[in-house]
Amino acid sequence: MRSFSLLVAGVGMACSLLAAPVQAQEPKSCQNVRFADVGWTDIAATTGLASAVFEGLGYRPTKTIASVPIAFAGVKNKQIDLFLGYWAPTMDPIIAPFVKDNSVKVLSTPNLVGAKYTLAVPTYVYDAGLKTFADIAKYSKELDGKIYGIEPGNDGNALIQGMISKNQFNLKNFKMVESSEAGMLIELGRAVKQKRWIVILGWEPHPMNVQQKISYLSGGDDVFGPNYGEAKVYTVAATDYATRCPNADKLATNLKFSTDLENQLMGRIMDKSDPKTAAKEWLKKNPEILDKLLAGVKTFDGKDGLPAVKASLGL
Repeated sequence: MRSFSLLVAGVGMACSLLAAPVQAQEPKSCQNVRFADVGWTDIAATTGLASAVFEGLGYRPTKTIASVPIAFAGVKNKQIDLFLGYWAPTMDPIIAPFVKDNSVKVLSTPNLVGAKYTLAVPTYVYDAGLKTFADIAKYSKELDGKIYGIEPGNDGNALIQGMISKNQFNLKNFKMVESSEAGMLIELGRAVKQKRWIVILGWEPHPMNVQQKISYLSGGDDVFGPNYGEAKVYTVAATDYATRCPNADKLATNLKFSTDLENQLMGRIMDKSDPKTAAKEWLKKNPEILDKLLAGVKTFDGKDGLPAVKASLGL
């Protein structure tokens, strides 16, 4: 009788364990995933997509708009968990002190390859003769002695200012105009409408490459790197993120994008769509990407991640 009672009790205990809710894999603090966003449309796109997936897993993603140096400092100080926009090699001088003292972690594989980042001009300017960095000074009058950068503190701006300060390519009499990505694009649009000459800091992926006919200048390898500033984009994480929030870190490690994906998302964002909303709409049309993004990833409460995200998207 005693053996039977023990058996019943054991079965009851097993059933209660099976019925118990799945416990969270991570501490409650990990539910808040804090991104840095430097105000570029490409980073808004990738951060929006990552946020949409995290949200489907039961996390609460947020973003802080900051300059590149402040973004790295935020990761160092554990005020930011993830930054998806470390463009190498142009940002190498900015991140170098953080890497040297091991205060941030750069994930080993890039989240984007095949990017470019260098000076560009409208194609009608290129066709008229401004094809290289060495040509810029020849057309100082047509360019009003200006090169248009983006937000203050940006790495590309620093490279442009460095050329001017060192009189590289005879640019000592030029002025760099700092504003923002949006401000630079407005100036580009105005110039194109009026067929004026302009030199901008350009990059791909970005809708500017399809919305305007622009051409990239050659000869800037010593400044922006070879192959028109060919870049790889990396994810930067807090140094303890993998041990503190292993499941969230797994998704961060899985995040991989393409220039085509980003161009499509950025086009929607520049048409005033919310980045996360645009990402959800794109994911509904391209759900196959979720298999790789969610490989080995659980929901915040420890369930299978893929069906949860699909359900959140209405798939």
